[in-house]
Amino acid sequence: MNKLELQKMAVNVRKGIVSSVFSAKAGHPGGSLSAADIFTYLYFEELNVDPKNPKNPERDRFVLSKGHTAPGYYAALANKGFFPVEDLETLRHIGSYLQGHPDMKHIPGVDMSSGSLGQGLSTAVGMALSAKLQNKDYRTYCLCGDGEIQEGQIWEAAMFAGAKNLDNLVVIVDNNNLQIDGTVEEVCSPYPIDKKFEAFNFHVININGNDFDEIDKAFKEAKETKGMPTAIIAHTVKGKGVSFMENNVGWHGKAPNAEEFEIAMAELEKEAESLCQM
Repeated sequence: MNKLELQKMAVNVRKGIVSSVFSAKAGHPGGSLSAADIFTYLYFEELNVDPKNPKNPERDRFVLSKGHTAPGYYAALANKGFFPVEDLETLRHIGSYLQGHPDMKHIPGVDMSSGSLGQGLSTAVGMALSAKLQNKDYRTYCLCGDGEIQEGQIWEAAMFAGAKNLDNLVVIVDNNNLQIDGTVEEVCSPYPIDKKFEAFNFHVININGNDFDEIDKAFKEAKETKGMPTAIIAHTVKGKGVSFMENNVGWHGKAPNAEEFEIAMAELEKEAESLCQM
């Protein structure tokens, strides 16, 4: 996809996030929206995956370590064709396979169940190591939250990845600077994030995580990096794309009401129309 096509798809992903969380009357829109451009780039440009063969052993792997942002993950998977877009509105409903957190046993395209914060990177490191041991070419990607990296297990996994020179691993940190209780500095500052990953033998790239030019350049640089894993620190806006949710910690884990839903969808539709005129 070119940049304009990715931008249009990101709007579709954001619409899926807002509509699914509204339908569920629960969920996590803020961090899903901040990472929507990352989800879009991964599934429509970067990952070697096939919705018609989701268990292909040669596929790239993706682990959503911050599993509560499943609405964004599901919206990307649905738009890619792993399951019907209409099913997004069954999020968190009784009997739906789209649970509040990713479930590898029931959701096509999900490589790892997640939701217990801090654990996803360890799994991703294991996948990357497995590829090395089997001389496989597939790559592994893991999306973490900036609040999530306050968990100690993240740094155990990072230490191992760096020590084993896992250059087939890319860690993306969604650095929107907000978590459930406030700013990440107020809760437990993880800064400087880039220097910490560098200390664990990572190649580190800082980007605007809501800019497809910078996202594209970073992932290409990661593929060219040899002898060490890559950490992409994606500086994003929490709630990106919905004006009243942007940089508002209250939208970390809250569903919009009917009026808010209409406003949000109208804003996204206006953005879609604007992109169609370009």
